[in-house]
Amino acid sequence: MSSIVDLAKNTIAKEIDSLKTAMDRLGSDFEKAVGLIAEASGKVITTGLGKSGIVAGKIAATFCGTGTPAVFMHPVDALHGDFGLVQNGDVAVLVSKSGETQELLTFCKIVRSLDCRTIGIVGRRGSSLATSCDGFLDASIDAEACPLDLAPTSSAIVAVALGDALSACLMKHRGFTPAAFSRLHPSGSLGKRLLLRVRDVMHNGCDMPVVKPGTSMKEAVVALSTKAMGAVIVATEERQLLGIFTDGDLRRCLERHENVLQLIIDDVMTRNPVVASSHQMAVEAVELMENRPSQISVLPVLDDNRSVVGIVRIHDLVNAGL
Repeated sequence: MSSIVDLAKNTIAKEIDSLKTAMDRLGSDFEKAVGLIAEASGKVITTGLGKSGIVAGKIAATFCGTGTPAVFMHPVDALHGDFGLVQNGDVAVLVSKSGETQELLTFCKIVRSLDCRTIGIVGRRGSSLATSCDGFLDASIDAEACPLDLAPTSSAIVAVALGDALSACLMKHRGFTPAAFSRLHPSGSLGKRLLLRVRDVMHNGCDMPVVKPGTSMKEAVVALSTKAMGAVIVATEERQLLGIFTDGDLRRCLERHENVLQLIIDDVMTRNPVVASSHQMAVEAVELMENRPSQISVLPVLDDNRSVVGIVRIHDLVNAGL
């Protein structure tokens, strides 16, 4: 194996070892940090300088996306007016490898004077910042994964992981659900999976290809072609579902019957087809179509009274991002 791949594996291995060490250290200090945030009446303010600032920004973003209001504040900007964002009841999470960065020490002093609690994610237990904060998470490492032991690699990974662990515990503490997650991520794939219903993507009204029982095959084929939904639905005057006839059914009819146009739709439709409910989650409709020995591409949609109200295609669901 090439030396490049060996070095890459060694880098990742060192980071994994640092994470395992940090995991083994977790205890009462971590429980205290979770409690400080969970019991706070305000938001979380994260801060850090340089690479630690990038880590702090990621922690704030993760908190926001998982139900804990948070904002990243640059420590230098804070010293030039941004402290106006800080309110009584907030909690500050300060990220630093050395624990001796002057801007962070000043930041910590000021937010404490504003009656806010502080948590340090710090790489040195006995550092000035670690001893100044109300809570402390040990992010120390034996060595950076960088070949020169200089660039923040293992230290950054450990700090990020501690932030993720805080977020996970706060989610559990607050009973944060997938549905709540989807409300904060409405354009994401999970948001669509949890919010989008069949009624949001189905075709109805004039777009819906419906024929009555006794319809000739010629009329049914015309409806099949004109509406271009991949199927026609067979229903009573009261829109009670009787069956469905698809493009695939038409091909099979042409193979089996000499005089297809002499038939009526009742002779060839699929009775008791698979159906979707209008209020069903759209992702469940995808599963109905795909999780079966022979996949189907279109479903009649029924309301609570079992009346036909629409038709949905796999094409519609894929276009919706499911």
